[in-house]
Amino acid sequence: MRKHVALALTLLATLSCASLILIRPTAAPWEPPNKSATRAVTLSERPACLDRTPLRQAFFGDLHVHTRYSMDARSRDMLGSPDDALRFARGESIGLGPFDENSVGTRQAQLDRPLDFAAVTDHAEWIGEVTLCTTPGSDSYETQACQSYRGEAELKTGLASFAKGGRLTAVIGALDRLEDICGPNAERCRASLLSAWETTQLATERWNDDSNACSFTAFHGWEHSYSVNMSKVHRNVIFRNDRVPELPISSLEAPDAVDLWDQLDELCTESGSGCEVLTIPHNSNVSNGRLFEITWQRESREEQVRQASVRARMDRLVEIMQIKGESECQNGLFDVVGEEDELCSFEKIRDMASSPPDDCEEDIGSGAIRGSGCQSRVDFARYALVEGLREEERIGVNPFQFGMIGSTDGHNANPGDVEEHGWQGCCAGTDVTAEARLSTEPSFGGAGKIGRNPGGLMGVWADENSRDSLFDAMQRRETFATSGPRIKPRFFGGWDFDPDLCEQDGLVAAGYENGVAMGSVLPNAKTPGRAPVFVAQVSRDPGVENHPGGLLDRLQVIKVWHGEDGQFHQSVYDIGGRMTQGEESDAATPSVDLNTCTPRGAGHDSLCAVWTDPEFDAARSAAYYVRAVENPSCRWSWQTCLSIIPEADRPEGCRDNSIPKVIQERAWSSPIWYQPAGTS
Repeated sequence: MRKHVALALTLLATLSCASLILIRPTAAPWEPPNKSATRAVTLSERPACLDRTPLRQAFFGDLHVHTRYSMDARSRDMLGSPDDALRFARGESIGLGPFDENSVGTRQAQLDRPLDFAAVTDHAEWIGEVTLCTTPGSDSYETQACQSYRGEAELKTGLASFAKGGRLTAVIGALDRLEDICGPNAERCRASLLSAWETTQLATERWNDDSNACSFTAFHGWEHSYSVNMSKVHRNVIFRNDRVPELPISSLEAPDAVDLWDQLDELCTESGSGCEVLTIPHNSNVSNGRLFEITWQRESREEQVRQASVRARMDRLVEIMQIKGESECQNGLFDVVGEEDELCSFEKIRDMASSPPDDCEEDIGSGAIRGSGCQSRVDFARYALVEGLREEERIGVNPFQFGMIGSTDGHNANPGDVEEHGWQGCCAGTDVTAEARLSTEPSFGGAGKIGRNPGGLMGVWADENSRDSLFDAMQRRETFATSGPRIKPRFFGGWDFDPDLCEQDGLVAAGYENGVAMGSVLPNAKTPGRAPVFVAQVSRDPGVENHPGGLLDRLQVIKVWHGEDGQFHQSVYDIGGRMTQGEESDAATPSVDLNTCTPRGAGHDSLCAVWTDPEFDAARSAAYYVRAVENPSCRWSWQTCLSIIPEADRPEGCRDNSIPKVIQERAWSSPIWYQPAGTS
């Protein structure tokens, strides 16, 4: 019976910060052990997609969504299935809760535009327990613990004082899986988990289009949800194809990231089955510095290099936008120097809490999931990139050389549900009404539900919409994140781009031929000391007939580096759009009418610039990425407030001046890295 790591840490996190203790027992494997991925007996040759281009095209998807198999979604009475999630991604209508006596959702939801790809990523922890407790006739269904989980009996375990009215703790054992539910050697929970995982795989294969039409791609995956001391250190595990381990690996069996990676290597990468996998950290803004912590510093030099190299290979991408906020950057953090970035205030869930967090400085903290504990600079991807450059200086390996993506983390079986207009919430039974969604009562991250947002999308530049093509793009980090709109940024770096390339038809071909795309490391310059040249191009989201996309406001390059002074440096350069065009009249300045949410002012359908770093230092490694920003628009919460008439009926959240009424949607490219000649 394995040690139950996550619960012990969760319990400790409910105590005062001064009394927090880090306990990390080793979890034993399942009995019998988890089996490796296997290769299919016959592998049919997949036809090439009819829509294919070597210069690559943008595909949009969501690799982070939960269904009824996730313990938190199901405990909030969410009944959507993996089939529902993938039907929704493909553009079909599904029902959201509350669910009626026939388990049919009473609110209808449908995407304005289907996604190109998606994955169901249910929390691997406690799938077996939750499924047993919610399946009438199961061997565990009538146990006291399962009745408590369903809300039919009082919670009588030693965890009752921590439940706070929730039901999830009913299925959690203090140190082991509950034998009452799981049976001897957890055999019932193992069988239940296997059945749920097989059901999810069947749905994934059913909705994946492997014809030459390539209309939709479905990936296999799950979420490894390690919440050490109530800090979120979660990763989505995504597979190239249908060769996957027998069981999902949870934080109960693999508490640390390196445990997860080593098990994935054993059960997937090194299985000889053709199994390939990536792990995607998410929501670093509530990790108290833990998600990008350098955890291997006390190991031998050889082991430090090994672990850093494994992380660089596995964590190829990082999620920087989702329903729980944006994790790109934050102003005023410890030892970060450079001019303040006004756009770093975007969707900061911890800033919307009543007590903004202290700075961790070089330390780590605890409790961010509940809105407590310090906030670290490496809770944000921009400074994690610098931490990677600093670590590379120390051991010769950059463990944080990652691409950018967005996702939703929706708990309604609703991948890609990112439109600000008409958003019906993220999280099952907790926000089924507009009033609930606009609540300012502290919840996740210390902010009210009004602090959440619809989440983001992942963009991929790939030859075609197939598993192999998309996964190849993920591995080479040719991806981008958006805050929801389908903005399409391109970013190339090289040494010899024509200054007039934006006026030429062959920009993309020249970008690939004479340079490297986003996600790449620049090759060494032929002329030592020469500054690199970058080409950035972006086109706006056209939207749909009744909801056109916003015009573009500006195009920027963000540069980060670790200075000789030991500080984290950042520079933001406006290279296209309003901020580069001098004075404008008030009539042309982008704004939005708060009474109608009608946008006003000038903007751009597309922007393009060729840019050379004016402060290039050939001796210092650096990372560069592009940020494209839309004109102002109304945030979902203000749109919801306007829909409540009369005004006197609007909840307190509509009058809370700390909640922004206006946002500027955006997209972020993956970085391009410069390394001095002779470095790794």
